[in-house]
Amino acid sequence: MEDIRSVLSQFRAKRQLQEVQKSGKGPYGQASTSEIPDIFFDHILLQFKLTRPEIITLMFLYRQVWCRPNLYRAHGIGPLNSYAELSVTLNMSREELVTHIRALETYGFIETVRAGQYFVRKFFTEELDRKYGQDYDEFF
Repeated sequence: MEDIRSVLSQFRAKRQLQEVQKSGKGPYGQASTSEIPDIFFDHILLQFKLTRPEIITLMFLYRQVWCRPNLYRAHGIGPLNSYAELSVTLNMSREELVTHIRALETYGFIETVRAGQYFVRKFFTEELDRKYGQDYDEFF
């Protein structure tokens, strides 16, 4: 009969490696949080008929600009994204991604600064930005 220590040594410890979420906050199994204004749930989702992919795209870009460390946060501008990486991350084709981005631009939620980089309004529409006193430093 083999020694119990030699048998146990063949198995890796489950807690040996602590992986970190892509957001950089905490180990897997613990939820990370993002601050999304209540106005999104109380006003935007009711007033605008957004599709599920449009909501996913908007929330991804919003979190990039307003919920994560971002050099151009004061201007409301996110980091440069690769369409290929963005489409894989959001699980949609590039054509679908571009279509949803254009739809969000027609609503006025975002504006394209250059291909892959977006201005995202803090309170989603120009009227709500004015109402809540949000202005942006001149970047353009």
